[in-house]
Amino acid sequence: MIDRLTAALSRSRADYTEIRVERTWSTAVTFRGRRLESATASEDQGGFVRVLHAGGGWGVASFTSLDRLDAMVARAGELSRAVPVDPPIRLGDVPTHQADALLDLDGDVRGVPIAEKKRLLEAYNGAMLGVSDRIVDTLALYRDEVSEYWYVNSQGTILHELRPDVTLSGTAVARRDGTIEKGLESIGMRRGWRSVQDKAAGFRAVAERAVALLDAPMVKGGTYPVILDPELAGVFIHEAFGHLSEADFVYENPQAREMMTLGRRFGKPVLNVGDNGAAPGLRGTLPFDDEGTATQDTTLIKDGILVGRLHSRETAAAMGERPTGNARAISFRHAPIVRMTNTYIAGPPPAGGGSFEDLIGDVKLGVYACGAFGGQTMLENFSFTAAYGRMIRDGQVAELVKDVVLAGNLFQTLDRIDHIAGDFRWNQMGGGCGKAGQFPLPVTEGAPHVRIEEALVGGDVAA
Repeated sequence: MIDRLTAALSRSRADYTEIRVERTWSTAVTFRGRRLESATASEDQGGFVRVLHAGGGWGVASFTSLDRLDAMVARAGELSRAVPVDPPIRLGDVPTHQADALLDLDGDVRGVPIAEKKRLLEAYNGAMLGVSDRIVDTLALYRDEVSEYWYVNSQGTILHELRPDVTLSGTAVARRDGTIEKGLESIGMRRGWRSVQDKAAGFRAVAERAVALLDAPMVKGGTYPVILDPELAGVFIHEAFGHLSEADFVYENPQAREMMTLGRRFGKPVLNVGDNGAAPGLRGTLPFDDEGTATQDTTLIKDGILVGRLHSRETAAAMGERPTGNARAISFRHAPIVRMTNTYIAGPPPAGGGSFEDLIGDVKLGVYACGAFGGQTMLENFSFTAAYGRMIRDGQVAELVKDVVLAGNLFQTLDRIDHIAGDFRWNQMGGGCGKAGQFPLPVTEGAPHVRIEEALVGGDVAA
């Protein structure tokens, strides 16, 4: 394959050419209630050519047959020459690499019969259904894939990779009279079959929580000290801040450029935020991005100060910064764009890390917000719905509450983070990130417990 791709490169007349080819094997199983809804297996193959002529725009072409490779390289070249661009597109300098990067398959899913995958998911689905007769519906999903990946460019980078990915999710719906509640379990890893064994306890726990939420009161709306659990803190930093750190958004949006000025203080010295595409074993982890740039740990906020952002080669050159290995495409059908990988709020240094109990010890009345059901952001404004919450009373975790919605201004909220615990963890969840029509891109978030000294919590304002 590499010989075929480098031969096509040699026939390109462009100033810069890159070709990537992917072959992907995948299976998926879905249960809804007690019914098997689907079980599918598929194989997909294709490639993507991107070409740049001096003074021209990007010429791109995708294909599903290697027999079309030379024609697609020529076509992409024609498209690049047809679109003059001023100022001209430049690419940030990166080292060239020649690598064979085969990630640990941890039990190659391609060797496991789909009937066995069905039995595994059926057991996890049964764990949810068996909790209570209050569980009236479930949705359980299993998906795996292994992608073989080749990349070459005209500057000398040659890559061959094997990329595994496996995800599980389960939603349990509880109902009593007119009240409906749900719990969600989600697991995702860049590993294989062995990594999704022995997960029934997590599925059972979300069904138990859905039943418990039937009796839980709504949180009383108001302003509280709020402690975010690691899952919600990670989702918060990804959604509310991470997208603002993607340099294509900053470069193209004058309002974002004004907000995201390097050197601006975003929080107290306790706040450190980054994105690490090289962290081992996570869904956002790959040795190289889809431009052949090595991934890395990029610091975004250091001691409360904005110090970095996420780049492709193009955005790095345009903004006078360095590429960070964050150009990613969801498949060979798409061009790489600037995307997060594994975004995190860092814990304090080992000697300075407090416990969760330290964060709540002096809170008279507060909210412990856990998990995430989703949210939305608009520039610096955000709204997130926690999966559930617990009140904090006199320094102790108290009763379960529901309908916990956090809303506010990103910059004010980051500045109100006053304590961060020393219990950092990566949240290995399924799902993915969406941007510019490319969804779901595998990503991971990570964080310790985080305390916001004051945050607006929506709920039952009449309570």
